Amino acid sequence: MTTEIWQLSEDQLLADAAAVSHQIQLLEARRIALVAEIDTRVTREKLGFPGPAGWLTSTTLLTPGKANKILALARGLKNFPDIADAVNTGSMSIDHAALILDFAETPPHDLPPEGRDMARAALITAATGPEARTGPLRAAITRLHDLYGGTTPPAEDTDRNELFASTTLNGRMIVKGDFDAVTGEKLLTALSPLTAPRPAVDGTPDERSPARRRADAFGHILDRYLAANNRPIEGGEKPHVNLHINLRDLTDLHDNADADAGDITDDETTRTATEPDRARDSDSRNGSGSGSGTGGDGAATPPTDRGTYRDLFGDGTSVGWLPWMGPLSRTTSRQLACDCLLTAIVMDETGNPINLARTARTVTATQKRALTARDHGCAFPGCGKPAAWTEGHHIRHWADGGPTNLDNLVLLCGFHHRLIHHSDWEVFIADDNHPWFIPPASVDPNRAPRPSHARAGPHIA
Repeated sequence: MTTEIWQLSEDQLLADAAAVSHQIQLLEARRIALVAEIDTRVTREKLGFPGPAGWLTSTTLLTPGKANKILALARGLKNFPDIADAVNTGSMSIDHAALILDFAETPPHDLPPEGRDMARAALITAATGPEARTGPLRAAITRLHDLYGGTTPPAEDTDRNELFASTTLNGRMIVKGDFDAVTGEKLLTALSPLTAPRPAVDGTPDERSPARRRADAFGHILDRYLAANNRPIEGGEKPHVNLHINLRDLTDLHDNADADAGDITDDETTRTATEPDRARDSDSRNGSGSGSGTGGDGAATPPTDRGTYRDLFGDGTSVGWLPWMGPLSRTTSRQLACDCLLTAIVMDETGNPINLARTARTVTATQKRALTARDHGCAFPGCGKPAAWTEGHHIRHWADGGPTNLDNLVLLCGFHHRLIHHSDWEVFIADDNHPWFIPPASVDPNRAPRPSHARAGPHIA
């Protein structure tokens, strides 16, 4: 009769967890051995795939990457029985075996054959048992490359660097990278100060996962890059975000249904329908034409379907369009127009550009300092995240002609910036020249205005 986990004593829990972990290690080793035999004996016709990796992916829950790693180990360990024995007895982890196998297959050029066997034996000893650690093992491999030269250690080989970026069917971006140690150190150093948990002022812990914090930090780094003045030139101009959107959708359908097109354009930078060739040339330069192509091996391919400009829902609305990523909701399109270096290319109902709306820069450094002095950080009541984590939000949307000045700006963190754009929360500048927030009726039936965080918190005069 099987004892339920909740019935186990503390000692039994620890013993069972250790035993199960050892069994998993042995089962992983057996799977590698089985895949090695399948690779040798089973035909493609029997597998139904070019190799065991595809068959594994199709018949198990393994991802293609994991299946390929298993196949690589299966093929490599056949040539190094000493590494295979350590794996098969459960005394070495699969990850450490992969490190030693990589060294064995590409040893330092000046290390003699007898030295290679001795080095491999020493590495196996260092990687054996529960005390084995990845850091010292990698350090030993790096030291061997230093001593015997001839080849670059894998951790420092920039020729292996890869970065893949591809869009998914639901319009998201999947990024996968493999970097040398120095590039990896640069990335982690850049992310580190931006990934620390940021509890609320009232002590509420930051609920974001580490992965979410890294993603937010990466987006923040991209914001800073696009806002910098020393960006390289591409296609005759500095890279910036382009947004294609239907004229009606760029205006607020609730409050500004009859807004004149002049509210969203600037005579100094607008190219009207009387200059169709220039407008289309600009559209092509901004990456929306058929010549936008691919970004190179492994890079995302810009979508070319323009069907999203059609009135799919019968209510006179469509969606925005990003040249690289494709469809974008109206609400996020308006948020994007609020705080990005943006070229809003206004389209007619058939998807043809009718003008090139004004390009608006993000809040200037001087304005950001002034906003920081007023708002101190995210102004949303109860938030107060540091100013470095905030964006300048246009209270009257930039797309509706709202100016980029202090009377129309408020600092918001990324979460509350999205909340303002995607919910019924409202913000306005009151007679005290500070932002006030109006909650939706679902939060406060009376919709009583709330002062900004700085006014309600420790910064109040």
